[in-house]
Amino acid sequence: MKQILFKVSLLLIFSFISALSITRASAFERASLNAPDPRPEVIAKKLDPRATILAKYLEKHNSPLQFHAQDFIDAANKYNLDWKLVAAIAGTESTFGKHIPGGYNGWGWGVYGTQALGFQSWRDGIFTVSKGLRENYVNKGYTEPYSMNRKYAASKAWGGHVTFFMNDIEKFSQANQTQDISYSVSPNTKEAANSGLLALRK
Repeated sequence: MKQILFKVSLLLIFSFISALSITRASAFERASLNAPDPRPEVIAKKLDPRATILAKYLEKHNSPLQFHAQDFIDAANKYNLDWKLVAAIAGTESTFGKHIPGGYNGWGWGVYGTQALGFQSWRDGIFTVSKGLRENYVNKGYTEPYSMNRKYAASKAWGGHVTFFMNDIEKFSQANQTQDISYSVSPNTKEAANSGLLALRK
């Protein structure tokens, strides 16, 4: 009789432990299902045709910004700016990002004497400058380079140079709209910019 009771007790204990393990496993599975995925989300989107053209234009000038052409378009869309404006300012201020004070600042943004504002990346700079142009210029009536000139740069020629590059990008765009342009750009560009306008400084 004692042996039977002992066996029954063992059976009950074993059953309880098994049930507890299953419950814990189920709770762990539920927690795992509800836990956020630690992997970064990757969003695929179609490249804007303007970005393809702008990348080739910047490649022609051997610019490090050529790999951020889509960022220019995204920022222009977000802040409702002409898609050529911020790239044209970079052309005027830093030879399209080739001559900068540091910190990915190819726009002379926040540069006063020896002090210069820096950005975390080219993308950060593109979006920060675009936001600043929208809020501090366009929203206040400075809607094109000549009117922006009074506030943006000491040089009276600045607005003309920015307009030149905007027109040049537009001409390049029109000339290449009917061509099948690949977005695969190489860092070694055959053509380099030789316009004296590229060396302009504020």
